[in-house]
Amino acid sequence: MEIRKVGVVGCGLMGSGIAQVSAMSGFPTVVREVSDELLSAGLGRIEKSLAKFTEKGTMTADQKAQTLARLKPTLKLEDFAGCDLVVEAVIENLERKREVFAALDKILAQHALLASNTSSLSITEMMTATRRRERFLGMHFFNPVPLMKLVEVVKTVATDPAAVEGALDFAKKLGKTPVLTNDRAGFIVNRLLVPYLLDAVRAFEEGFGTIEDIDAGMKLGCNHPMGPFTLLDFVGIDTTYYIAEILFAEYREKRFAPPPLMKRMVMAGMYGRKTGKGFYDYSDPKNPKVNQLL
Repeated sequence: MEIRKVGVVGCGLMGSGIAQVSAMSGFPTVVREVSDELLSAGLGRIEKSLAKFTEKGTMTADQKAQTLARLKPTLKLEDFAGCDLVVEAVIENLERKREVFAALDKILAQHALLASNTSSLSITEMMTATRRRERFLGMHFFNPVPLMKLVEVVKTVATDPAAVEGALDFAKKLGKTPVLTNDRAGFIVNRLLVPYLLDAVRAFEEGFGTIEDIDAGMKLGCNHPMGPFTLLDFVGIDTTYYIAEILFAEYREKRFAPPPLMKRMVMAGMYGRKTGKGFYDYSDPKNPKVNQLL
């Protein structure tokens, strides 16, 4: 199964990154948003990212121009008609994703693959909105997409082995390292990462250490690039809480249940860096201070 033309639904943080690496790797790439404003913002994000590559000398001005020329921005799903693979990267809402896939299923050629970039939702539930169940899978990229090397390729019980091989090959052509997993909540990375982050919050709640000391312990004791609370603030406490709820609904194990403190922080709008307050206070972004939470 040869992938020659790619589509990306959504030009937000993840969608723009996927479209960028696809175009950088030589694929004509259609990228769609629901409004001119969102599309312009996404394309601006791509141009800014490419500019950084040229400043660092890892991409020439000519390569940048060629990459931008391969991108076709659009507001119409119909423009995906000639794509061999379409990756969905819209809001993490199952019904919204199912609507997108049902519409795409009617537009794409029979051979085309459909993939979702979801980090936590069921690939199988999305698949049932289409008539191409054997050509449906997950391709979970990581943020920031142009820099992060991993892609989780997620197969369902119905995915054709040829579709899996096509997705694995495509990921490699993007310069990524794909790992193959089955459609279970959290896939590989979040299945292991989220319980660790939740345990860090519980350890803080139970008085095992301060936010700073727990962060320092994991950085210096396990050589992690950042501690769990810094990571939670970076990823988004709301995002992690949402994923944890999905994991708990699937596995019904206590380790996947969000701790009470996280729930209250989300209710209070303390999501981390994006709101200026989380486990740390980012009033001075260059010098964050521990937020007094207990």
